[in-house]
Amino acid sequence: MAQTYDGEHGSGHRRGHSDHPGELGAEAPIRLLEIRDAPLSVDEVFAAVGDHAAGGTALFVGTVRDHDGGAGVARLGYSSHPTAEAELRRIAEKVAADHPVRALAAVHRVGDLEVGDLAVVVAVSCPHRAEAFDACRELIDDLKHGVPIWKHQTFTDGAEEWVGV
Repeated sequence: MAQTYDGEHGSGHRRGHSDHPGELGAEAPIRLLEIRDAPLSVDEVFAAVGDHAAGGTALFVGTVRDHDGGAGVARLGYSSHPTAEAELRRIAEKVAADHPVRALAAVHRVGDLEVGDLAVVVAVSCPHRAEAFDACRELIDDLKHGVPIWKHQTFTDGAEEWVGV
């Protein structure tokens, strides 16, 4: 049974997904959302979702791989639409509403990246591990399908390809 607290209980809580107070979501579960042209940090994202009431934290790191569809990848570039951060927020809010999220963070890189660079890092903390896994999977899947970020791949043979346009 979900509960709602009106702020009279200390710092307040958002709508929860359980009758157990330790499983109520934090007032502001979305701790970090950003699309940036600077290198990403797993440590930054992991730290952003730290929560003493979370028993499980799931983290996903997407890296630039050296191949795609059987062709060697030399590098790639990401670009985004001006509405990308707003769409990322909409997706994060939906994930936080659908799961007992204590904390959530997502950062995506834009600009030129080399093989091995971090392209996206997302993390979710929940009361239990299964919930964290489910919420993290939904977050990354919906981000990849719904946020207007496009990938321009340059292959080792000189060919180029846009993905997601």
